Amino acid sequence: MAQTDGKPRASLRDAFRQRTVDTEIGTTIPRGLRVATAYSWRLVVVAGAVGLAVWLIIQLKLLVIPLLIAVLVAALLWPAFSWMLARRVPRWLAIIVSVVGTLAIVTGLLWLAVWQIGLQWTSVRDKTVQGVQQLREYLIAGPLHLTAAQIDAFLQQAVGVVQEQAQLLWSGALALGSTVGHIATGFLLAVFILLTLLADGAGIWRWTVRLFPLQARAAVDGAGRAGWRTVVNYARTQLLVATIDAIGIGVGAFLLGVPLAVPVGVLVFLGSFIPIVGAVLTGAVAVFLALAYNGWWIALWMLVVVLGVQQLEGHVLQPLLMGSAVKVHPLGVVLVVAGGALIAGIPGALFAVPLAAFVNVVAVYLSRRGWEHPATFAPDDLIWNTVPRTRKGGA
Repeated sequence: MAQTDGKPRASLRDAFRQRTVDTEIGTTIPRGLRVATAYSWRLVVVAGAVGLAVWLIIQLKLLVIPLLIAVLVAALLWPAFSWMLARRVPRWLAIIVSVVGTLAIVTGLLWLAVWQIGLQWTSVRDKTVQGVQQLREYLIAGPLHLTAAQIDAFLQQAVGVVQEQAQLLWSGALALGSTVGHIATGFLLAVFILLTLLADGAGIWRWTVRLFPLQARAAVDGAGRAGWRTVVNYARTQLLVATIDAIGIGVGAFLLGVPLAVPVGVLVFLGSFIPIVGAVLTGAVAVFLALAYNGWWIALWMLVVVLGVQQLEGHVLQPLLMGSAVKVHPLGVVLVVAGGALIAGIPGALFAVPLAAFVNVVAVYLSRRGWEHPATFAPDDLIWNTVPRTRKGGA
């Protein structure tokens, strides 16, 4: 319907003029600045979403940390658990064997370490005090010519730095709560989640997928499967690498006559689950014991053993066992471990790398639209599967 009062024509004319002005302004802005602006506001939105997620995780740490522990332990148990299911072992029996067997192994290792420490503690303490005194005398009478006051000041600074870092890490280690009750609650919750994942992972995953819109369910399902397979491979590899590190450093300490070789091996095994950082710190303990108890030459050989084992791990075992699906660059590992430790202490350092590997694989899967190419991202030993297919038409 034509209108003759002039107002619609004026509105169209004003809109056209404004569009022309906007176009002229847009053409005067350099293309690089326009692209940078477009990226910038999107990065601000992403950073805000990540910050909100981190804040929510911190507020819900009593739930999130037990959940992550249960998922990581389930990934560690899954190879043996799926092996039993494939041989038609009842699921309830496979759960009992997996969980009780893991608890027995961990308890046995800790008992062995405590027992060895109790047997050798007096000798190690006396020898350590003697070694520290000899080192002090060497620093005073040796070529450095340090004074007692300078040595005491340096020791006070070193102790202060260690206390600050220990307090930071310990605050993360107590992220489950500040009381024994909170820690016990977190432990029980983690065990319950673990049992639930092993007993009914299929139902949990189907329920999770149904929370998303229908059009997105195929992508979410495929990305979750690829991410879980990555976490399983990561956990399996870390278990093997930790075992090799513990055996290598523990046997090296035993052959060199370093005391507490068994506790050192157990400490290396547990610490190796924190990539790079854990192996370095636990290896430093072995070198320190060798220096205090056996002297400079044995400490030097102990350092050679530790560095050799770590080089074997970093340049042979990790690339060979991890594969491209789980591969995270060493620089990325160091950065995510350091960031995780700053945010959440020891739990943050422990979960940083598997989370980074999971996010990396999920992002690759979504960017390549892997659900449209199932042959490229074929699911295999996944927690939501029951028993691998052994007969036609059945699962």
